Order: sequence, then structure tokens, then C-alpha cells
Amino acid sequence: MSLGRQFSLLLTQTHRSYLRIVSPTLCSKVRISNSDCNRGFASAEKLVDVAVNEKTGISTVTMQRLPVNSLNLELIQELNKTFDSLEKDNSRGMILTSASPTVFSAGLDILEMYKPKPDRLKDFWASLQDMWLKLYGCSYPSVAAINGHSPAGGCLLALSCEYRVMVGPNYTIGLNETKLGIVAPKWFLYSMQNVLSTRETELALTMGRMFSTDEALKIGLIDEVASDKQDAVSKAEKFLIGMSKIPATARKLTKLVCREEALKWLTKNREQDLQQFLHFVNLEAVQKGLHLYLEALKKK
Repeated sequence: MSLGRQFSLLLTQTHRSYLRIVSPTLCSKVRISNSDCNRGFASAEKLVDVAVNEKTGISTVTMQRLPVNSLNLELIQELNKTFDSLEKDNSRGMILTSASPTVFSAGLDILEMYKPKPDRLKDFWASLQDMWLKLYGCSYPSVAAINGHSPAGGCLLALSCEYRVMVGPNYTIGLNETKLGIVAPKWFLYSMQNVLSTRETELALTMGRMFSTDEALKIGLIDEVASDKQDAVSKAEKFLIGMSKIPATARKLTKLVCREEALKWLTKNREQDLQQFLHFVNLEAVQKGLHLYLEALKKK
């Protein structure tokens, strides 16, 4: 049976359970309307806000593509510009968080992959590759203040940072792509494997497991638990202030040595990774599966 056919069958069987797994709160906020499907991608709203603490030099980067910060092309591009600016300005540290009260990021925007325009789809995936390379390989220290649910691509953002503080106890985090019959790219795997053991990563990915805040702390997926967003940001700042006491060059080079293999892999295999994504997304069975998922969201 082809991979695309497997995707269609799996999605037909599991889309309802997937919506329950992510959480009723998140599902209610990602409700899809007919107008959403008309691809009104452009928005006058500011997708990313950057606030710099003049005393500490720490930048708080807030995603604000509400309601759930789903990663569409425009949001990814804005994040890329932000990460570039932080590098150029020799940022002393970054806190990545969300303007949503209950969702850090719901992951990749499925509308980017459903009945896609070829050029936009290529730009979307290439920009996502850029985003990961910039964040995972950034020279400045980074912390994710996870103030809500963080499935799939949202989890990838958090894993790309060096430290993770998550609000508890009612939110979840994980690379749950297999719940939709999707195989996570190798660089997603590298990101989790940098945090968890190879065995724990394999189980988490194959089962598409979503971890509660306490479970994530116990397994090592996150580093601290916070009572609310303000507490998460405060703990993130404390970590970054501690990092500022480490000689910068030694810290940067050590980080890059630890992450070198993963960064080199994607840099070397970008085109192959892109072509595999384009082929998979355009399979008829995959498009059918995405259609079923979007229809399920409309009914929530």
C-alpha cells in the first residue's frame, strides 16, 4: 500500500480521536470556516512583536497570529526576519512566547498544504527550513516560554530553543504527526533527540504522543514548570541572566558543536527534503486526508 493511501486511511480512522488528543480547548480555537478556506493570508495585524528589556538586553518575541499561531508562510517569514535581526544586533538572549492565552503554537497551518499553489508551497517549506536553521543554530541563548498547547510544529519551535519553561498543568506538548499519518522530517527528529534519548524519541514520535506539562518535565522534554505566563517569562529571564555570566564565545561555540550534526544534515539535504515534502503533500490520497481533517474542524 502506498504511503499516500496509508495516510488517507489513517486520517479517516483517527481525525476525531486526534481532535480529542490535542484538547477540546485547542480544537474550539482552530475551528475552520468557509471564509478561512478562501486563503485570506494577508493581514494588517502585526504577526510578531519584539520587546527589548533595555536593562538586561533580553528580547521577548511574541507570536500573535491569533487565535492559535498556526505557522503559515507569513508568520514564518516574520519569525525569520526577527531571528535575523537578533543575530545582527548581537542579542543577549531571546524569550519566545505567545499572545494567545491557551496556545503556544498549533503547528503548521494545514491550509498551506491543502490544494496548494506550487510556488507558495515551495516558499512555505523552504521558509520553514530557514526558520529551523536560524533558531536551532542561533548564536544567542534562547528560551521558549510555553504558555499553552504546543503540538507538532509548535513543539518544534520549543525544542529548537535551548531551554523550555511550560505553564502547567493543563497544557500538552509533543511531535504528534503520526496521529495524522504524517512522517516527521529527520530534522524534527534531530530536535527531539537533542533533548530526549534515542529510545524515548522513537517511542514519542511513533506513538505521536502528547505530553502533559508534568509528563514533559519528568521525561526531560521541558526544563521547568510555571504557574502562568508571567511566571514562565520570569523563569526564562532568570535562565538567560545566568547564561550571560558565561563567556559568550565559549558558550556559542559549545552550542554549535552540540548541534552541528543536525544543522549540517539539513544544510546538505535541503533540496532533497523539499522535494520529498512537495511529492508527499501533492499525493491525491494526502489531499483527501487533509480535506477530511478540515471538514472535521468545521464541525467542532
